[in-house]
Amino acid sequence: MIGAQIMQINLTVSAPLEMGMVGGRNRRCIPITGGNVSGSYQGVVENGGADWQTVLPDGSLDIDARYILRLAEGMVEVESRGLRTGPPEVLARLGAGETVDPSLYYFRTAMRFRTAAPSLARLNHILAISVGERLPEAVRLTVYEVA
Repeated sequence: MIGAQIMQINLTVSAPLEMGMVGGRNRRCIPITGGNVSGSYQGVVENGGADWQTVLPDGSLDIDARYILRLAEGMVEVESRGLRTGPPEVLARLGAGETVDPSLYYFRTAMRFRTAAPSLARLNHILAISVGERLPEAVRLTVYEVA
């Protein structure tokens, strides 16, 4: 069961680094260049993270992102794995950098957190689900604790 919203993460990203076909699938890396965190936690997203993606034949994405949050209470490593999929015409619009109503596609990730900050220690022991939205130069993740 999905519980309460715990934060919203706004990631700024730069253009994909296309790796080409690896094992019959297109691989690419999306550099994460910063962003901010709001909600129950406040802070920024550090530059230097990345989202390693596998582009499936139908245009869907397997997502594997890692990045660091600098919250008021301390640093938090985020590991986020998930899926973005939808009708081919919607995925094509997203791929072209258009803003698309997020209700037209499915974008979810399972998130784990790691931190040494004592006041954030509970994050080490939860699983969260994010509902994502792809914007032209950003990704918005609304994060919910799994109860």
